[in-house]
Amino acid sequence: MDETRMLTGTASRIQANTDKRRAQWNKTVLIVACLLPGFVLLTTFLLIPIAQAMYYSTYNWNGLGPLDNFIGLDNYRRAFSEPVFRGAIKHSFIIMGLSLLIQLPLAMTLALILVRGQLRFQRFFRTIFFLPYVFSEIVAAYIWLYVYNPRGGLLNRFLEIFNPAYAGTAWLTDLDTVLVAIFVVLTWKFFGFHMLLYMAGLQNISREVEDSARVAGANEYQVLRFVTLPMMRDTIALTVFLSILGSFQQFIVVWILTGGGPAFRSELIVTYLYKFGIQRMQLGYGSALAVILFAMTLLFSIGYQRLVLHRTMAD
Repeated sequence: MDETRMLTGTASRIQANTDKRRAQWNKTVLIVACLLPGFVLLTTFLLIPIAQAMYYSTYNWNGLGPLDNFIGLDNYRRAFSEPVFRGAIKHSFIIMGLSLLIQLPLAMTLALILVRGQLRFQRFFRTIFFLPYVFSEIVAAYIWLYVYNPRGGLLNRFLEIFNPAYAGTAWLTDLDTVLVAIFVVLTWKFFGFHMLLYMAGLQNISREVEDSARVAGANEYQVLRFVTLPMMRDTIALTVFLSILGSFQQFIVVWILTGGGPAFRSELIVTYLYKFGIQRMQLGYGSALAVILFAMTLLFSIGYQRLVLHRTMAD
């Protein structure tokens, strides 16, 4: 009898272990089956192209012949010795700084007006402000080509209303105005997206918290500074992250409006990469530029997530 119980207990334990291993194996197979398609796509369209770009960047190659002219890091040395490329980096940082100082505060101001201002027709204004973001970058660029047209463009006509003697300005060919003109287009195109994010963040803040601060004697500015904005840290950190990355990756709007001109005054990193790497059939040099851009954005993304986003989420 005891032996029968022992055999039965042993068989039960063996069966239980078998079922456990089978369940674990089924779980592993399910996880692999779910992750494998994404991993294949990531490897095919991201990791392999990055590795290829790093490899091509060590050659003087036009994209057509064999890879037989190994030059090591000369393409990288050439890039950082080129005044035009250094200027493109400078212009990208200028766009980034203007975005942080003007575009995001403008989006926050409009979000506060729409959400906290208790405006009538809120949905209408929200749609109007967000509409430019819906347009493709190509459509937005061609709209502003008409606006900036020096001969009868909408902006010059508008300024003539206040000054009939106004002779007009070639906004996209003037060395002093071209970068500002491009930033205006980028702000018009993208501030609605940030505004919508800020509106969502504001709607998640309890009005009772702000009302409590007012009851305690805080004025509206103090409520905004010490209550509302601190509670929107996650959203603000996200929009700053997206805005900085977007500044380094701008291409279509700038290329259609100016092509990086005049005199390279509106050249950005990606337009320089396309012009000197693709159009001129210098694929080795273009690959080096792509690797530099990738390294800049990757280092920033990792650093920003570790120092800002991770800390914000933890708090």
